[in-house]
Amino acid sequence: MKKISIVSSCYNEEGNIDTLWQRIKAQIEKFSGKYEFEYILLDNCSSDNTALKLRELASFDNRVKVILNTRNFGHIRSPYWGIIQSSGDAVIYFASDLQDPPELIEDFIKKWEEGYKVVLGVKKQTEETWLLSNVRKFYYYLLNKISDDGTNLVKNATGFGLFDKKVVDIIRELDDPYPYLRGLVCEIGFDKALVEFSQPSRKVGFTKNNFYTLYDNAMIGFVKHSKMPLRLMALGGFLMSIITFLLGSLYLILKLIFWSSFSIGIAPIIISILFLGSIQLFCLGVLGEYIGAIYTRVDRKPIVVEKERINF
Repeated sequence: MKKISIVSSCYNEEGNIDTLWQRIKAQIEKFSGKYEFEYILLDNCSSDNTALKLRELASFDNRVKVILNTRNFGHIRSPYWGIIQSSGDAVIYFASDLQDPPELIEDFIKKWEEGYKVVLGVKKQTEETWLLSNVRKFYYYLLNKISDDGTNLVKNATGFGLFDKKVVDIIRELDDPYPYLRGLVCEIGFDKALVEFSQPSRKVGFTKNNFYTLYDNAMIGFVKHSKMPLRLMALGGFLMSIITFLLGSLYLILKLIFWSSFSIGIAPIIISILFLGSIQLFCLGVLGEYIGAIYTRVDRKPIVVEKERINF
């Protein structure tokens, strides 16, 4: 009998765990005679009773497997670790905050049975703000435009979906300690099935997403899929040097012709210096993102450090 692994990562989700498991259990019971299931839950050293809830679930049902981390390893490394620890013929990943509806499990499995190696949940509607929704749309549009590795990212897909064992094995072999998962599964190249859903707002607890996590995801996407920002910096520097040389030459000529009457105020000089300084800082920031990605790859620190495993 084939096995399907389900993976979720948690941080301070004690109010959602019981409901999450009940909704998942209702879905997997539909396939109880057809597939074997395991549910891997990772806890990022929650400060509430999440770990206790997970222990209780694992004691009542041995299909629930728990990994307790020694600290919070973040929104990228912990889910990735859970996926590569799975043993199923397919892996379904979704967030533990109930904004990724477990009711899509049935649709994902049906698409997998049709032969798709990647099945992605795509947000058709969301209760997030108009500004954030449009920023996301622009981000995916821009990233697809500047991508130089041929990857066509799926808009409004967050990594919520099903991945065949072949896809997971490739991800393991890549051994990327800080992957952009939603881009990586598209980059691998298997045909994808898309399942649309309306994303509800969080009902219990507080979102762990903030400006930093959103910025982190965005920058990872850029550095993983495009060298265009680096090339734009080089091209921009070349063009700025030409413009500066031409302006300097023009000023010298005008000064020689109109020696006594031609002068330039201090305001344009200050503005020019500040403009060039801001361009330099921006370029250094972009360059730093690429250097940081390289450092993360070669540093070889563990993806996560586990404190305890239950039911493995």
